[in-house]
Amino acid sequence: MQLEDKIFQRPVDAGGASAPRPLTFPLRRRASNYPLQTARILLVAALFGAPLAFGAVIPVAWVALGLIASVALFLWALGSVQLGQIKPLWSPLYIPLGLFFLLAATQSAARLTLDTSETRQALVLLTTDLIFYFLAVQLFGGARGFALQPFGMAALIFAGCLGLFAILESASGAQRIYGFFETPNSSMFGPYVNRDHFAGLMEMLLPVAILYLAGRHGRLSLEGSVWRASAVVLALAALLLSGSRAGLLALAAEMVIATVVLRRAALRTGQKRRLATAAGLVLVAGVILFAYVDPGWVAKKLGSVAYVNKAWKDWAEERKAFSRDALHMWLEHPWLGVGIGDFETAYPRYQSFPTDEWIDHAHNDYAEAAAETGVVGALLILATVALFLYLAFRNVSHLFGSNAGWVRLGAALGCCGLLVHSVADFNLHIPANAAWFAVLAGIATSEQSGAGLTPVKPPPKCSTRMVSTALAATPATPT
Repeated sequence: MQLEDKIFQRPVDAGGASAPRPLTFPLRRRASNYPLQTARILLVAALFGAPLAFGAVIPVAWVALGLIASVALFLWALGSVQLGQIKPLWSPLYIPLGLFFLLAATQSAARLTLDTSETRQALVLLTTDLIFYFLAVQLFGGARGFALQPFGMAALIFAGCLGLFAILESASGAQRIYGFFETPNSSMFGPYVNRDHFAGLMEMLLPVAILYLAGRHGRLSLEGSVWRASAVVLALAALLLSGSRAGLLALAAEMVIATVVLRRAALRTGQKRRLATAAGLVLVAGVILFAYVDPGWVAKKLGSVAYVNKAWKDWAEERKAFSRDALHMWLEHPWLGVGIGDFETAYPRYQSFPTDEWIDHAHNDYAEAAAETGVVGALLILATVALFLYLAFRNVSHLFGSNAGWVRLGAALGCCGLLVHSVADFNLHIPANAAWFAVLAGIATSEQSGAGLTPVKPPPKCSTRMVSTALAATPATPT
Protein backbone atom coordinates (compact mmCIF):
# COMPACT_ATOMS: atom_id res chain seq x y z
CA MET A 1 0.00 0.00 0.00
CA GLN A 2 1.32 3.45 -0.89
CA LEU A 3 1.57 6.25 1.60
CA GLU A 4 -0.52 8.67 -0.47
CA ASP A 5 -4.27 8.74 -0.26
CA LYS A 6 -4.30 6.26 2.68
CA ILE A 7 -5.73 6.48 6.21
CA PHE A 8 -3.30 6.14 9.05
CA GLN A 9 -4.75 4.62 12.25
CA ARG A 10 -3.37 4.21 15.75
CA PRO A 11 -1.95 0.77 16.60
CA VAL A 12 -4.29 -1.82 18.09
CA ASP A 13 -3.98 -2.07 21.88
CA ALA A 14 -3.60 -5.24 23.94
CA GLY A 15 -7.38 -5.68 24.24
CA GLY A 16 -7.83 -5.70 20.53
CA ALA A 17 -9.58 -2.31 20.49
CA SER A 18 -8.45 0.28 18.05
CA ALA A 19 -8.82 4.03 18.03
CA PRO A 20 -12.30 4.97 16.82
CA ARG A 21 -11.09 8.20 15.20
CA PRO A 22 -8.77 7.64 12.22
CA LEU A 23 -6.07 10.17 11.49
CA THR A 24 -6.17 11.40 7.89
CA PHE A 25 -3.57 13.37 5.97
CA PRO A 26 -4.18 15.51 2.85
CA LEU A 27 -1.52 13.65 0.90
CA ARG A 28 -2.87 14.17 -2.60
CA ARG A 29 -1.17 14.63 -5.89
CA ARG A 30 -2.02 17.48 -8.22
CA ALA A 31 -4.60 16.04 -10.55
CA SER A 32 -3.81 16.32 -14.24
CA ASN A 33 -6.34 18.46 -16.07
CA TYR A 34 -6.57 16.53 -19.31
CA PRO A 35 -9.07 18.85 -21.07
CA LEU A 36 -6.77 21.86 -20.64
CA GLN A 37 -3.74 19.85 -21.72
CA THR A 38 -5.61 18.57 -24.78
CA ALA A 39 -6.80 22.09 -25.64
CA ARG A 40 -3.20 23.33 -25.50
CA ILE A 41 -2.01 20.44 -27.69
CA LEU A 42 -4.78 21.11 -30.24
CA LEU A 43 -3.90 24.79 -30.34
CA VAL A 44 -0.22 24.10 -31.02
CA ALA A 45 -1.04 21.36 -33.54
CA ALA A 46 -3.27 23.77 -35.46
CA LEU A 47 -0.51 26.39 -35.50
CA PHE A 48 2.03 23.92 -36.87
CA GLY A 49 -0.34 22.23 -39.30
CA ALA A 50 -1.87 25.34 -40.89
CA PRO A 51 1.35 26.59 -42.59
CA LEU A 52 1.97 23.12 -44.01
CA ALA A 53 -1.47 23.20 -45.68
CA PHE A 54 -0.31 25.97 -48.06
CA GLY A 55 -0.90 28.55 -45.33
CA ALA A 56 -4.46 27.25 -44.86
CA VAL A 57 -5.67 29.33 -47.81
CA ILE A 58 -7.70 26.45 -49.24
CA PRO A 59 -11.27 26.20 -47.86
CA VAL A 60 -10.78 22.76 -46.31
CA ALA A 61 -7.79 24.00 -44.31
CA TRP A 62 -9.34 27.16 -42.90
CA VAL A 63 -12.58 25.34 -42.10
CA ALA A 64 -10.48 22.78 -40.20
CA LEU A 65 -8.84 25.66 -38.32
CA GLY A 66 -12.26 26.89 -37.24
CA LEU A 67 -13.34 23.42 -36.09
CA ILE A 68 -10.14 22.92 -34.10
CA ALA A 69 -10.56 26.32 -32.49
CA SER A 70 -14.12 25.42 -31.47
CA VAL A 71 -13.11 22.06 -30.01
CA ALA A 72 -10.21 23.63 -28.10
CA LEU A 73 -12.57 26.28 -26.72
CA PHE A 74 -14.95 23.56 -25.49
CA LEU A 75 -12.08 21.67 -23.87
CA TRP A 76 -10.89 24.84 -22.14
CA ALA A 77 -14.39 25.40 -20.73
CA LEU A 78 -14.56 21.77 -19.57
CA GLY A 79 -11.15 22.01 -17.93
CA SER A 80 -12.07 25.26 -16.22
CA VAL A 81 -15.20 23.63 -14.78
CA GLN A 82 -13.10 20.77 -13.41
CA LEU A 83 -10.78 23.27 -11.73
CA GLY A 84 -13.68 25.27 -10.37
CA GLN A 85 -12.34 28.39 -12.08
CA ILE A 86 -15.07 29.49 -14.47
CA LYS A 87 -13.94 33.11 -14.58
CA PRO A 88 -11.64 33.57 -17.62
CA LEU A 89 -8.46 35.59 -17.55
CA TRP A 90 -9.05 39.20 -18.49
CA SER A 91 -7.24 41.10 -21.21
CA PRO A 92 -7.94 44.78 -22.02
CA LEU A 93 -7.73 43.90 -25.71
CA TYR A 94 -11.05 42.09 -25.39
CA ILE A 95 -12.81 45.47 -25.54
CA PRO A 96 -11.62 46.78 -28.96
CA LEU A 97 -11.56 43.27 -30.43
CA GLY A 98 -15.11 42.63 -29.24
CA LEU A 99 -16.29 45.94 -30.69
CA PHE A 100 -14.63 45.15 -34.02
CA PHE A 101 -16.34 41.75 -34.09
CA LEU A 102 -19.66 43.44 -33.27
CA LEU A 103 -19.10 45.84 -36.19
CA ALA A 104 -18.45 42.96 -38.60
CA ALA A 105 -21.45 41.02 -37.29
CA THR A 106 -23.67 44.08 -37.71
CA GLN A 107 -22.51 44.49 -41.31
CA SER A 108 -23.40 40.88 -42.01
CA ALA A 109 -26.74 40.82 -40.15
CA ALA A 110 -27.97 44.15 -41.55
CA ARG A 111 -26.66 43.37 -45.07
CA LEU A 112 -24.58 46.53 -45.14
CA THR A 113 -22.12 44.93 -47.55
CA LEU A 114 -21.68 44.48 -51.28
CA ASP A 115 -21.39 40.67 -51.05
CA THR A 116 -22.98 39.01 -48.03
CA SER A 117 -21.38 35.62 -48.71
CA GLU A 118 -17.87 37.11 -48.68
CA THR A 119 -18.72 38.97 -45.49
CA ARG A 120 -19.91 35.78 -43.79
CA GLN A 121 -16.71 34.00 -44.79
CA ALA A 122 -14.58 36.85 -43.46
CA LEU A 123 -16.64 36.83 -40.25
CA VAL A 124 -15.94 33.11 -39.77
CA LEU A 125 -12.21 33.68 -40.21
CA LEU A 126 -12.29 36.63 -37.82
CA THR A 127 -14.13 34.54 -35.23
CA THR A 128 -11.51 31.81 -35.54
CA ASP A 129 -8.69 34.27 -34.93
CA LEU A 130 -10.47 35.80 -31.93
CA ILE A 131 -10.91 32.32 -30.44
CA PHE A 132 -7.20 31.65 -30.95
CA TYR A 133 -6.35 34.88 -29.17
CA PHE A 134 -8.71 34.09 -26.29
CA LEU A 135 -7.31 30.56 -25.93
CA ALA A 136 -3.72 31.84 -25.96
CA VAL A 137 -4.53 34.16 -23.06
CA GLN A 138 -6.30 31.42 -21.11
CA LEU A 139 -3.85 28.57 -21.78
CA PHE A 140 -0.58 30.50 -21.49
CA GLY A 141 -1.48 33.40 -19.19
CA GLY A 142 -1.26 33.81 -15.44
CA ALA A 143 -0.22 30.70 -13.53
CA ARG A 144 -0.22 28.66 -16.75
CA GLY A 145 2.80 30.49 -18.12
CA PHE A 146 4.89 27.42 -17.30
CA ALA A 147 3.75 25.99 -20.66
CA LEU A 148 5.60 28.72 -22.57
CA GLN A 149 8.99 27.04 -22.26
CA PRO A 150 7.94 23.93 -24.24
CA PHE A 151 6.04 26.22 -26.63
CA GLY A 152 9.24 28.16 -27.30
CA MET A 153 11.13 24.93 -27.84
CA ALA A 154 8.48 23.70 -30.29
CA ALA A 155 8.54 27.01 -32.17
CA LEU A 156 12.33 26.80 -32.49
CA ILE A 157 12.22 23.24 -33.86
CA PHE A 158 9.38 24.10 -36.24
CA ALA A 159 11.19 27.19 -37.54
CA GLY A 160 14.37 25.20 -38.14
CA CYS A 161 12.60 22.33 -39.91
CA LEU A 162 10.51 24.67 -42.05
CA GLY A 163 13.61 26.68 -42.94
CA LEU A 164 15.53 23.53 -43.92
CA PHE A 165 12.63 22.34 -46.06
CA ALA A 166 12.38 25.69 -47.86
CA ILE A 167 16.14 25.82 -48.48
CA LEU A 168 16.26 22.29 -49.90
CA GLU A 169 13.19 22.95 -52.04
CA SER A 170 14.75 26.12 -53.44
CA ALA A 171 18.10 24.42 -54.07
CA SER A 172 16.41 21.58 -55.95
CA GLY A 173 14.68 24.00 -58.31
CA ALA A 174 11.27 22.46 -57.65
CA GLN A 175 8.34 24.19 -59.34
CA ARG A 176 5.67 22.42 -57.31
CA ILE A 177 4.93 22.49 -53.59
CA TYR A 178 5.95 19.16 -52.05
CA GLY A 179 6.81 18.11 -55.59
CA PHE A 180 3.15 17.47 -56.48
CA PHE A 181 1.03 20.62 -56.23
CA GLU A 182 1.27 23.22 -58.96
CA THR A 183 0.90 26.93 -58.15
CA PRO A 184 -0.70 29.67 -60.25
CA ASN A 185 2.56 31.65 -60.31
CA SER A 186 6.28 31.14 -59.80
CA SER A 187 6.53 32.84 -56.41
CA MET A 188 6.07 29.67 -54.33
CA PHE A 189 8.44 29.10 -51.43
CA GLY A 190 8.35 26.34 -48.87
CA PRO A 191 4.72 25.27 -48.32
CA TYR A 192 3.42 28.73 -49.31
CA VAL A 193 2.20 29.88 -52.69
CA ASN A 194 3.66 33.35 -52.06
CA ARG A 195 7.20 34.08 -50.86
CA ASP A 196 6.13 37.14 -48.89
CA HIS A 197 3.69 35.10 -46.85
CA PHE A 198 6.38 32.57 -46.00
CA ALA A 199 8.54 35.48 -44.86
CA GLY A 200 5.64 36.74 -42.75
CA LEU A 201 5.50 33.45 -40.87
CA MET A 202 9.26 33.23 -40.37
CA GLU A 203 9.53 36.77 -39.05
CA MET A 204 7.09 35.76 -36.32
CA LEU A 205 8.83 32.48 -35.50
CA LEU A 206 12.39 33.85 -35.44
CA PRO A 207 12.06 36.21 -32.43
CA VAL A 208 10.34 33.50 -30.39
CA ALA A 209 13.05 30.98 -31.26
CA ILE A 210 15.94 33.38 -30.66
CA LEU A 211 14.70 34.72 -27.33
CA TYR A 212 13.78 31.25 -26.13
CA LEU A 213 17.39 30.31 -26.82
CA ALA A 214 18.59 33.46 -25.04
CA GLY A 215 16.46 32.64 -22.01
CA ARG A 216 18.03 29.19 -21.83
CA HIS A 217 21.54 30.63 -21.98
CA GLY A 218 23.79 29.04 -19.38
CA ARG A 219 21.38 26.14 -18.79
CA LEU A 220 22.22 24.14 -21.93
CA SER A 221 25.12 21.90 -22.77
CA LEU A 222 27.38 22.76 -25.69
CA GLU A 223 25.67 20.18 -27.90
CA GLY A 224 22.22 21.47 -26.98
CA SER A 225 23.22 25.06 -27.71
CA VAL A 226 24.76 24.16 -31.08
CA TRP A 227 21.76 22.36 -32.54
CA ARG A 228 19.34 25.00 -31.26
CA ALA A 229 21.46 27.76 -32.75
CA SER A 230 21.63 25.77 -36.01
CA ALA A 231 17.81 25.75 -36.17
CA VAL A 232 17.78 29.55 -35.82
CA VAL A 233 20.42 29.90 -38.55
CA LEU A 234 18.35 27.76 -40.93
CA ALA A 235 15.23 29.81 -40.25
CA LEU A 236 17.09 33.09 -40.79
CA ALA A 237 18.68 31.90 -44.04
CA ALA A 238 15.27 30.73 -45.31
CA LEU A 239 13.72 34.11 -44.53
CA LEU A 240 16.44 35.87 -46.52
CA LEU A 241 16.21 33.32 -49.33
CA SER A 242 12.51 34.05 -49.73
CA GLY A 243 13.56 37.38 -51.29
CA SER A 244 10.82 39.34 -49.54
CA ARG A 245 11.73 43.03 -49.31
CA ALA A 246 8.93 43.68 -46.82
CA GLY A 247 10.09 40.67 -44.83
CA LEU A 248 13.63 42.07 -44.70
CA LEU A 249 12.34 45.45 -43.50
CA ALA A 250 10.19 43.73 -40.87
CA LEU A 251 13.21 41.75 -39.65
CA ALA A 252 15.21 44.98 -39.42
CA ALA A 253 12.39 46.60 -37.41
CA GLU A 254 12.39 43.63 -35.01
CA MET A 255 16.14 43.97 -34.52
CA VAL A 256 15.83 47.69 -33.79
CA ILE A 257 13.04 47.17 -31.26
CA ALA A 258 14.94 44.31 -29.60
CA THR A 259 18.06 46.48 -29.33
CA VAL A 260 16.13 49.29 -27.67
CA VAL A 261 14.42 46.91 -25.26
CA LEU A 262 17.65 45.15 -24.27
CA ARG A 263 19.47 48.45 -23.76
CA ARG A 264 16.79 49.54 -21.29
CA ALA A 265 16.53 46.16 -19.59
CA ALA A 266 17.93 45.62 -16.11
CA LEU A 267 20.58 43.19 -17.30
CA ARG A 268 24.20 43.08 -16.32
CA THR A 269 26.67 44.53 -18.81
CA GLY A 270 28.37 41.17 -19.23
CA GLN A 271 25.07 39.45 -19.94
CA LYS A 272 24.14 42.07 -22.54
CA ARG A 273 27.52 41.63 -24.17
CA ARG A 274 27.12 37.85 -24.33
CA LEU A 275 23.64 38.17 -25.83
CA ALA A 276 24.88 40.68 -28.42
CA THR A 277 27.79 38.40 -29.31
CA ALA A 278 25.57 35.33 -29.67
CA ALA A 279 23.03 37.25 -31.78
CA GLY A 280 25.82 38.60 -33.99
CA LEU A 281 27.26 35.12 -34.55
CA VAL A 282 23.85 33.71 -35.45
CA LEU A 283 23.23 36.62 -37.84
CA VAL A 284 26.60 36.18 -39.54
CA ALA A 285 26.09 32.41 -39.84
CA GLY A 286 22.62 32.93 -41.34
CA VAL A 287 23.93 35.43 -43.89
CA ILE A 288 26.79 33.11 -44.85
CA LEU A 289 24.40 30.20 -45.36
CA PHE A 290 22.10 32.43 -47.40
CA ALA A 291 24.99 33.60 -49.57
CA TYR A 292 25.98 29.96 -50.17
CA VAL A 293 22.53 28.79 -51.32
CA ASP A 294 21.43 32.03 -53.04
CA PRO A 295 20.96 31.47 -56.80
CA GLY A 296 22.07 35.08 -57.38
CA TRP A 297 18.93 37.04 -58.05
CA VAL A 298 17.66 36.99 -54.45
CA ALA A 299 20.57 39.05 -53.12
CA LYS A 300 20.08 41.59 -55.91
CA LYS A 301 16.39 41.84 -55.10
CA LEU A 302 17.03 42.35 -51.40
CA GLY A 303 19.83 44.77 -52.19
CA SER A 304 17.36 47.05 -53.95
CA VAL A 305 16.12 48.03 -50.47
CA ALA A 306 19.42 49.80 -49.84
CA TYR A 307 19.67 51.51 -53.22
CA VAL A 308 16.73 52.58 -55.35
CA ASN A 309 16.53 50.91 -58.75
CA LYS A 310 13.79 50.31 -61.31
CA ALA A 311 12.56 47.11 -59.66
CA TRP A 312 12.25 48.85 -56.30
CA LYS A 313 10.42 51.81 -57.87
CA ASP A 314 7.99 49.53 -59.68
CA TRP A 315 7.29 47.57 -56.50
CA ALA A 316 6.79 50.72 -54.42
CA GLU A 317 4.56 52.36 -57.03
CA GLU A 318 2.39 49.27 -57.29
CA ARG A 319 1.88 49.19 -53.52
CA LYS A 320 1.09 52.92 -53.48
CA ALA A 321 -1.49 52.47 -56.25
CA PHE A 322 -3.28 49.75 -54.27
CA SER A 323 -3.36 51.95 -51.17
CA ARG A 324 -4.62 54.99 -53.12
CA ASP A 325 -7.44 52.95 -54.62
CA ALA A 326 -8.37 51.64 -51.18
CA LEU A 327 -8.41 55.22 -49.91
CA HIS A 328 -10.83 56.24 -52.69
CA MET A 329 -13.01 53.29 -51.74
CA TRP A 330 -12.96 54.49 -48.12
CA LEU A 331 -13.89 58.07 -49.09
CA GLU A 332 -17.02 56.86 -50.86
CA HIS A 333 -18.02 54.66 -47.89
CA PRO A 334 -16.55 56.64 -44.99
CA TRP A 335 -18.38 55.36 -41.91
CA LEU A 336 -18.84 51.59 -42.20
CA GLY A 337 -16.92 50.81 -45.40
CA VAL A 338 -17.93 48.43 -48.18
CA GLY A 339 -18.17 45.48 -45.83
CA ILE A 340 -15.58 43.22 -44.25
CA GLY A 341 -14.21 40.79 -46.85
CA ASP A 342 -15.64 42.76 -49.78
CA PHE A 343 -12.52 44.56 -51.02
CA GLU A 344 -12.15 42.08 -53.88
CA THR A 345 -15.74 42.66 -54.99
CA ALA A 346 -15.54 46.44 -54.83
CA TYR A 347 -12.04 46.98 -56.23
CA PRO A 348 -12.65 46.82 -60.03
CA ARG A 349 -14.67 50.03 -59.78
CA TYR A 350 -11.77 51.88 -58.13
CA GLN A 351 -8.84 50.31 -59.99
CA SER A 352 -6.56 53.07 -61.30
CA PHE A 353 -4.08 51.14 -63.43
CA PRO A 354 -4.41 48.45 -66.12
CA THR A 355 -3.48 44.88 -65.30
CA ASP A 356 -4.46 41.37 -66.37
CA GLU A 357 -4.40 40.13 -62.76
CA TRP A 358 -7.42 39.90 -60.50
CA ILE A 359 -6.76 42.04 -57.42
CA ASP A 360 -8.14 40.42 -54.28
CA HIS A 361 -6.26 42.42 -51.61
CA ALA A 362 -4.82 45.90 -51.23
CA HIS A 363 -1.34 44.67 -50.22
CA ASN A 364 -1.77 46.93 -47.20
CA ASP A 365 -3.80 45.42 -44.38
CA TYR A 366 -4.48 48.81 -42.78
CA ALA A 367 -5.78 50.45 -45.97
CA GLU A 368 -7.87 47.39 -46.80
CA ALA A 369 -9.38 47.26 -43.30
CA ALA A 370 -10.25 50.96 -43.48
CA ALA A 371 -11.91 50.50 -46.88
CA GLU A 372 -13.94 47.53 -45.60
CA THR A 373 -14.95 48.85 -42.15
CA GLY A 374 -14.80 52.65 -42.52
CA VAL A 375 -13.84 55.18 -39.88
CA VAL A 376 -15.32 53.08 -37.08
CA GLY A 377 -13.23 50.05 -37.96
CA ALA A 378 -10.08 52.09 -38.57
CA LEU A 379 -10.31 53.72 -35.14
CA LEU A 380 -10.84 50.33 -33.49
CA ILE A 381 -7.80 48.91 -35.28
CA LEU A 382 -5.60 51.83 -34.26
CA ALA A 383 -6.80 51.50 -30.67
CA THR A 384 -6.07 47.76 -30.72
CA VAL A 385 -2.54 48.23 -32.04
CA ALA A 386 -1.76 51.02 -29.55
CA LEU A 387 -3.14 48.99 -26.63
CA PHE A 388 -1.20 45.92 -27.73
CA LEU A 389 2.08 47.84 -27.81
CA TYR A 390 1.36 49.29 -24.38
CA LEU A 391 0.52 45.91 -22.82
CA ALA A 392 3.44 44.09 -24.46
CA PHE A 393 6.17 46.60 -23.60
CA ARG A 394 4.96 48.56 -20.57
CA ASN A 395 7.13 46.68 -18.08
CA VAL A 396 9.72 44.76 -20.02
CA SER A 397 12.48 44.49 -17.42
CA HIS A 398 10.72 41.89 -15.28
CA LEU A 399 10.32 39.57 -18.31
CA PHE A 400 13.98 38.62 -18.19
CA GLY A 401 13.61 36.88 -14.84
CA SER A 402 12.13 33.69 -16.29
CA ASN A 403 12.21 31.57 -19.45
CA ALA A 404 8.53 32.33 -20.00
CA GLY A 405 9.32 36.05 -19.97
CA TRP A 406 11.84 35.67 -22.78
CA VAL A 407 9.27 33.79 -24.87
CA ARG A 408 6.66 36.50 -24.20
CA LEU A 409 9.08 39.16 -25.42
CA GLY A 410 9.82 37.09 -28.53
CA ALA A 411 6.09 36.84 -29.21
CA ALA A 412 5.73 40.62 -28.88
CA LEU A 413 8.60 41.22 -31.32
CA GLY A 414 7.15 38.72 -33.79
CA CYS A 415 3.83 40.58 -33.76
CA CYS A 416 5.64 43.89 -34.28
CA GLY A 417 7.42 42.43 -37.30
CA LEU A 418 4.17 41.36 -38.92
CA LEU A 419 2.56 44.72 -38.15
CA VAL A 420 5.39 46.39 -40.07
CA HIS A 421 5.15 43.87 -42.90
CA SER A 422 1.38 44.48 -43.16
CA VAL A 423 2.02 47.98 -44.50
CA ALA A 424 3.11 46.43 -47.80
CA ASP A 425 1.32 43.07 -47.85
CA PHE A 426 -1.76 41.15 -46.68
CA ASN A 427 -0.30 38.54 -44.31
CA LEU A 428 -3.18 39.00 -41.87
CA HIS A 429 -5.52 37.65 -44.56
CA ILE A 430 -3.56 34.38 -44.75
CA PRO A 431 -5.31 32.08 -42.22
CA ALA A 432 -2.14 30.38 -40.96
CA ASN A 433 -0.28 33.65 -40.44
CA ALA A 434 -3.32 35.29 -38.86
CA ALA A 435 -3.66 32.38 -36.41
CA TRP A 436 0.02 32.63 -35.44
CA PHE A 437 -0.32 36.39 -34.99
CA ALA A 438 -3.40 35.97 -32.78
CA VAL A 439 -1.71 33.39 -30.55
CA LEU A 440 1.53 35.35 -30.24
CA ALA A 441 -0.45 38.51 -29.43
CA GLY A 442 -2.29 36.57 -26.71
CA ILE A 443 1.00 35.29 -25.28
CA ALA A 444 2.64 38.72 -25.40
CA THR A 445 -0.22 40.46 -23.57
CA SER A 446 -1.28 37.71 -21.15
CA GLU A 447 1.57 38.19 -18.67
CA GLN A 448 -0.37 40.83 -16.75
CA SER A 449 -3.64 38.92 -17.02
CA GLY A 450 -3.27 36.57 -14.10
CA ALA A 451 -5.73 38.24 -11.78
CA GLY A 452 -8.54 35.86 -12.58
CA LEU A 453 -6.61 32.67 -12.04
CA THR A 454 -5.65 31.28 -8.67
CA PRO A 455 -2.43 29.28 -8.87
CA VAL A 456 -2.78 25.69 -7.79
CA LYS A 457 -0.66 25.11 -4.72
CA PRO A 458 1.36 21.90 -4.61
CA PRO A 459 0.29 19.41 -1.96
CA PRO A 460 2.30 19.36 1.26
CA LYS A 461 5.17 16.94 1.35
CA CYS A 462 4.97 14.10 3.82
CA SER A 463 7.80 12.38 5.60
CA THR A 464 8.04 9.57 8.16
CA ARG A 465 8.93 12.08 10.83
CA MET A 466 5.78 14.12 10.10
CA VAL A 467 3.63 10.98 10.40
CA SER A 468 5.17 9.89 13.69
CA THR A 469 4.91 13.40 15.13
CA ALA A 470 1.23 13.65 14.21
CA LEU A 471 0.51 10.22 15.64
CA ALA A 472 2.21 11.10 18.91
CA ALA A 473 0.25 14.33 19.17
CA THR A 474 -3.11 12.55 18.83
CA PRO A 475 -4.74 12.05 22.25
CA ALA A 476 -5.15 8.44 23.28
CA THR A 477 -8.67 7.04 23.46
CA PRO A 478 -9.48 5.34 26.78
CA THR A 479 -10.52 1.70 26.61
